Amino acid sequence: MSADAEHPFAAAVRPLVDAMGGEMLGPEAAEGDDVVLTWEGRPVLAVRLPHLSDSLDHLLADLERRHGKPLRELDRKTKQSVVRILETRGAFSVRHGVETVAGALGVSRFTVYNYLNRENAAKSDG
Repeated sequence: MSADAEHPFAAAVRPLVDAMGGEMLGPEAAEGDDVVLTWEGRPVLAVRLPHLSDSLDHLLADLERRHGKPLRELDRKTKQSVVRILETRGAFSVRHGVETVAGALGVSRFTVYNYLNRENAAKSDG
C-alpha cells in the first residue's frame, strides 16, 4: 500500500476491511471492482473485496477465533448460534454453503438444515 497506509482514515477502516476479508491497497493500485475510499475529496485507499466463496471461509475462520477453538468442538447450542450468525451474513446463499458449514461444524447437512428450520420456525412463532 502507498504512504497513505498511516492515514487515520485507513487505520479507522482497517478492522472493517479485515473483518470482511478484504485487502487494502493504495488508490493507484485500484482495479475494476475495487472500491476507492476518499477523505476530504482525496483518494486515500482502495479496498479489494473477497470473492463470495472466500468470504465464507473467512467468516468461519473469524468465528473460530472468536470462540477460541475449532467450530466442531462447540456444543450444540453454540453451533446453532453460529448457524444463525452465518445465515444473517448470507453464508447459505453461496454455492455449497450448507456443505461447507456442516464440515466446519462437524455435523451433517441435515443437522444444519434442522438448525435453520428451527430458527425460521422460532421467528414465525414470535
